[in-house]
Amino acid sequence: MSDKVAAVSGGAKGIGAAVSRLFCRRGYSVAIGYRTSRAAAVTLADELNAAGGKAVAVYADLSGMKGAEEFRRGVFGAFGRADVLVNNAGSCEHGVLAEFSEEHILRSVTDNLLAAVYASKAFYDDFAFGGSGSIVNISSVWGICGASTESVYSAAKAGVIAFTKSLAKELAPCGVRVNAVAPGVTDTDMLARFGNDERAELKNEIPLGRFASPGDIASVVYFLASDAASYITGQTFNVSGGYVI
Repeated sequence: MSDKVAAVSGGAKGIGAAVSRLFCRRGYSVAIGYRTSRAAAVTLADELNAAGGKAVAVYADLSGMKGAEEFRRGVFGAFGRADVLVNNAGSCEHGVLAEFSEEHILRSVTDNLLAAVYASKAFYDDFAFGGSGSIVNISSVWGICGASTESVYSAAKAGVIAFTKSLAKELAPCGVRVNAVAPGVTDTDMLARFGNDERAELKNEIPLGRFASPGDIASVVYFLASDAASYITGQTFNVSGGYVI
């Protein structure tokens, strides 16, 4: 698979970094998309290249269609193609809806839903006319069941699931698969807002008794993009350790 290319938005840290590392270890060239984490993206690319892989940091402001098209041009400028698109970029706006400003609402919907829509549109023709490819969208278990004080985030992530189902039907005749992963509580920077007591309480609610590691999520992303999942499309994989069943 050394000639295959994976483009990973939000690929510099957390789940995205784990995805970038795993695809690179499996022989993919990897475009690490970033918006604000340039230093982390460049450091990760250097790490992967030093280990014998092929990786490049690519600026990806997915808040609009123009930025998504620039991301696509950056990927093609580096590697000349894309076989996998992982829509991982996102943010988490936490708080009761009454306290959200219009700016907060728009940012959450843009970062967590529209970014995936814009990036998928940017790469659409390459996959559709190429007759192959895989898109993996990162949703959340809160997109499945909803979360108190994360109503807008939950709505956006539920939108990712609906978008995945619809786009999968649309692209299936072209030989392109579209799936989603819905992580549960994952040990990334997003957990930093919780104190030790809150983290312990969360962990106690997970039947498997631990938080997901970014690598746990990356493994499912890689599976869905691989030939092992060649007959799977339009699905959302709940990876929450039993937290949501």
